[in-house]
Amino acid sequence: MTFAPPNHTRTLDPQPGIPPWIRGARSESPEDAAFSSGAVLSHLHLVLGREAVPQALLRDRLALRAAEACVAFSGRPERAAELRDAIHLLRPGDLPGPAGEICLEWRRAVDRPVSVKALARALPHVEASLISSWLDAGRGTPVTRAAMVLEAVCTQAPRVDVPALVLADTALAQALGWTHVVPLLAAGLKRADLRKRGEDLRLACHRALLASGVEVVRQAADLTRRAAHLKAITPKLRAKGAGAAVEIFLTRDAVAPSAMPLPDRAARRLCDRLVALGAVRELTGRDTFRLYGV
Repeated sequence: MTFAPPNHTRTLDPQPGIPPWIRGARSESPEDAAFSSGAVLSHLHLVLGREAVPQALLRDRLALRAAEACVAFSGRPERAAELRDAIHLLRPGDLPGPAGEICLEWRRAVDRPVSVKALARALPHVEASLISSWLDAGRGTPVTRAAMVLEAVCTQAPRVDVPALVLADTALAQALGWTHVVPLLAAGLKRADLRKRGEDLRLACHRALLASGVEVVRQAADLTRRAAHLKAITPKLRAKGAGAAVEIFLTRDAVAPSAMPLPDRAARRLCDRLVALGAVRELTGRDTFRLYGV
């Protein structure tokens, strides 16, 4: 993700958090909600502009969170652990299933810089011309623009929640000058919000961004600390290919040992070593078919 923040943002507190007056804001009126969500987005913009934040890793983790919300909207029972399994334990020729496909769509959406071509690859069931048309529906301030895109998709194509929310987050990113989609809205909205229109939908988006933005800033601070620790212990790793493996951990929410550029046994030993050093966590609690993440 590329930003052009003021120079002083490079000296921000290494663990920046949302100011208490924002966290405690009550968004009862449209004016209060707009002010509060704007404050959160402004703070989030500064946080995301810091070089120390592992941008790709944060986006991938937020994509999982957005996928979990969309799967819940559809009435399916899968949560984060099941979604990780659905995409990381696939064998060649396997299909990810409906929930896994939702997760893959979000991961593809955040992986590349924003463009209609990239979004068409991320959302293979939506024509590029429709994506372009829906994005053009947004006008005005960032949140208003995102809400208008969300309304356009939900009105013209009901029950396609993932494209609607991906494109709404895309409109928000474009309005804020972000090069990549940062999943924010899905985790903060309720299923019923997607049926709202006009001012009611804009208010729901403001409230969603207030709730979601606070959590994203917290996650960014946490991942920044964890990534710094992982980088610090990398010189202690003697396995050939360990540096390349570490780079994978710094860009993905979860990693299977088989995905590392190491022989299987060496990859498992490296994961155990990283867990012992407190640099990564085992995410499944299983004895086999394990997944690891920062």
